[in-house]
Amino acid sequence: MRYKINRFAKEDDPIMVRLNRIYTRGGDKGKTSLGNGQRVAKHNLRVDAYGTVDEANGVLGLARLYTTADKSADAMLARIQNDLFDLGADLCIPAENNQKLRITQVQVDRLEAEIDSMNESLAPLTSFILPGGSPASAHLHHGRTVVRRAERLICLLAEAEPVNGLTISYINRLSDHLFVLARRLNQNGASDILWIPGGNA
Repeated sequence: MRYKINRFAKEDDPIMVRLNRIYTRGGDKGKTSLGNGQRVAKHNLRVDAYGTVDEANGVLGLARLYTTADKSADAMLARIQNDLFDLGADLCIPAENNQKLRITQVQVDRLEAEIDSMNESLAPLTSFILPGGSPASAHLHHGRTVVRRAERLICLLAEAEPVNGLTISYINRLSDHLFVLARRLNQNGASDILWIPGGNA
């Protein structure tokens, strides 16, 4: 998904996104535009970072096919999917640019509060967990691994270019959130599949 913020909107206007055309032919030579209009290679680290955030969002969309009966879990994932678009929009414009749409402490705090609330009802862990159990949990564990990859890319990007530091905080908490939510959707951990060290040796 291309993150395109309308740079011609007035300063006091709400953030505008325009998708007048789906294809532009602008990327046919291996280049793409950041949100500030700068042209970069499609394999640019910044593009790789927000592209991986978009990939994580796609996995969460799959997970939500199995959370429709759990209104609380589905609402959390819906908020997170929207946050991930905010995160992509944040990452597509270097932090030194004047950009209104940035990840905020409120979004990080919400993840932490949800993690703490869910964790209260979970059985203590006695081993690491193998991805699986319910379909929703399996997709969330997949999503967690993609989020971890996005985190590694954002941290690498932060060493080379300015980024909003809260993007790292948010993506770090999100992997923990998805882990805890996956356990909750595995009957509060009762259906978790535990790793047995050397079990097949």
